[in-house]
Amino acid sequence: MRGLLILLGLACLAGAQHQALIDYLERRLLAIEDRISLWHEQVTRYASELRELKQQMLFQLENLDKEKEMLRVNLEGVGTRVERVERELDYLETQNGAQPCVDVDQELIEQQVTLVQEKHKTKYAKLTDCSDMISTIKAMKILKRVGGSKGMWTRDTGGGSGKVFIFNGTDADTIFEFSSVQDFTRSQGLSESRRLKVPSAWSGTGHVVYNNHAYLVTRGDEVTLLKYDLRNPAVADSVVFPVQDQVPVYGLSPETAVDLAVDEEGLWAIYATRQAETHISLAKLDAVSLDIQQMWDSNCPRENAEAAFVICGTLYVVYNTRQAGRSRVQCVFDVNDMVSADDAPLVYFPKRYGAHASLKYNPLEQLLYAWDDGYQILYKLAMKKKLEL
Repeated sequence: MRGLLILLGLACLAGAQHQALIDYLERRLLAIEDRISLWHEQVTRYASELRELKQQMLFQLENLDKEKEMLRVNLEGVGTRVERVERELDYLETQNGAQPCVDVDQELIEQQVTLVQEKHKTKYAKLTDCSDMISTIKAMKILKRVGGSKGMWTRDTGGGSGKVFIFNGTDADTIFEFSSVQDFTRSQGLSESRRLKVPSAWSGTGHVVYNNHAYLVTRGDEVTLLKYDLRNPAVADSVVFPVQDQVPVYGLSPETAVDLAVDEEGLWAIYATRQAETHISLAKLDAVSLDIQQMWDSNCPRENAEAAFVICGTLYVVYNTRQAGRSRVQCVFDVNDMVSADDAPLVYFPKRYGAHASLKYNPLEQLLYAWDDGYQILYKLAMKKKLEL
């Protein structure tokens, strides 16, 4: 009997412990369910917030697209207005342009070279009866784009064979030759040209081709003019340019120390010195010996000058801005006193790519051979007669 009571007691105790365990497990499950329910609520809330954020972002993106389209339309409208204003300014420039800087033959400057000093005392003797001056630019033709942003191209300005010569860059020693303008235009590039290697690298873009010779400007301790025979490739002559304390001739083309030019009268040199640092000077050269025959100071400023050329003994200086805009002839100097202030042209070039690295006049064709940001351009000039004072 006693043993039975013990067994019953143990059974009751085991039942109580089992119930306690079940109660504990039920409480843990309820707690887990509560946590799961809380996590579910949080996930649902986060998902809702993310949907709201997505909607807001889509709305913002739609607004940005609309604003972008409005900005594009506005910019197109501004571009149209700018083009219209530019056309109006171009028209106003041709009607009421800035007064050109015109000067006539001044007293001849003092030089260190005795021969040059003697030649200063005489009046310039014209070689021809040429009395043409620019009226306007009649037409423009873009032929090609070869080479770098700066260079020079031309035909033989003395007649010769009509070949085309390319001087690529401001520091090189290879001249590229084409048999004609048509061959140059049809070519695939400089690789199809005949190459002439000169013994010294040239400097700047101030070279010319005249009577089957290339006249080059080289720089070392001194500025040297090099005469190179193109028919029998060799140096025919070279001289040190007899001007002391030179500075770059153009404010916008610092690589060019001397700019050679050819017109109906022959060979010229455009240069600048420290003594007359703010203005450009002009010299007449003997094309055979390279001697300086006569020299002048002009009143044309160097500042913002990009290039120049000579026609019938008249120097035309072309100006621009450092942020390349529209080139214009704004200063004229005539060595024969045949250009008045009222008659001097104010010529604007058609707006193209940047600024002219070189402008070379061909008197046989009355064309300007221009190099503009790697483009080779021809300008056809319309002429009129000078009015002698």
